[in-house]
Amino acid sequence: MHDSLTKKITKDAVEKFVDLTGDDNPLHIDPDYAATTFFKKPIAHGMLTASLISSVLGTKLPGKGAIYLEQTLKFFHPVYINDTVTAYVEIIDKIDAKKQLKLKTQCFVDKEKVVDGEALIKIWRE
Repeated sequence: MHDSLTKKITKDAVEKFVDLTGDDNPLHIDPDYAATTFFKKPIAHGMLTASLISSVLGTKLPGKGAIYLEQTLKFFHPVYINDTVTAYVEIIDKIDAKKQLKLKTQCFVDKEKVVDGEALIKIWRE
């Protein structure tokens, strides 16, 4: 089983993430500063991108009652403002006795993998 969610990462989303977390690294919000870096323009926070995985887990697969226990993440490429990200989640193992699922978790911009990882979740609902 697998499911996904697609969302455009806007400047407004990045600004809200800054307000929420306090992570105001100029690489994410200052075009002049970002122009001096390897990336040449502002990039979205890696955790903002990865948070789309949480959205899939909590609303789609498995959905209501899913609680994170573990998450690994590897970041391969930047996500720029106005990129459209697809978060993809696939069940790779069920641990019935513990009501847990092990999942492959990935994010893509177009067909380019930008985030890869695995999650372990507990299901609190029947």
